[in-house]
Amino acid sequence: MSARLIVTGTDTGIGKTVFSAALAGALGAHYWKPVQSGLDEDSDSATVARLSGLPAGLIMPEAYRLATPCSPHRAAEIDGVRIAPERLAPPPVDGPLVIEGAGGLLVPLTRDLLYADMFARWGLPVVLVARTALGTINHSLLSIAALRARGIAIIGIAFVGDAVEDSEATIAAFGGVRRLGRLPILDPLDRDTLAAAFAAHFTLSDFAA
Repeated sequence: MSARLIVTGTDTGIGKTVFSAALAGALGAHYWKPVQSGLDEDSDSATVARLSGLPAGLIMPEAYRLATPCSPHRAAEIDGVRIAPERLAPPPVDGPLVIEGAGGLLVPLTRDLLYADMFARWGLPVVLVARTALGTINHSLLSIAALRARGIAIIGIAFVGDAVEDSEATIAAFGGVRRLGRLPILDPLDRDTLAAAFAAHFTLSDFAA
């Protein structure tokens, strides 16, 4: 499988990086986070490396590493960095590639460029990650609408959290998207439990691009 795809989310802190680790590990894919904001804790790339079991060579270096933990456009301004969109082209790699965005779709990369607009430029399909908690129907349907407005192909929606059947089914029906599966909250969360949960709740062939 030589999928090249983007993992984006409906919001920040919903489990998108954990899902990216599971997917990249299952695909044996390269992983790339274009812009990392906030370096006080583990970067998302470090988290993916720890949870996916991927060799170090498959974790691609970020184009930008910004110290301030906030939206990339503001973090870059605070850090005195100019984000150049031409540096954000997906790296040329052999085999599958999982690209993880930051926060939600409409997070600004610069003062005149949103993540969703960059995704549209790349022309790659997207997996939308959504939580199952209260508020997810609105956030998910708005995110689907934002993707469709830009002509971005949607592979499907992946949920993270405790099962809420009605919300998940409602989003899939109103959004007209495929429900890929749901990653439960894991305790402990480690490489083995994550790989087992992904294998139990998702079908890998659904992610073929």
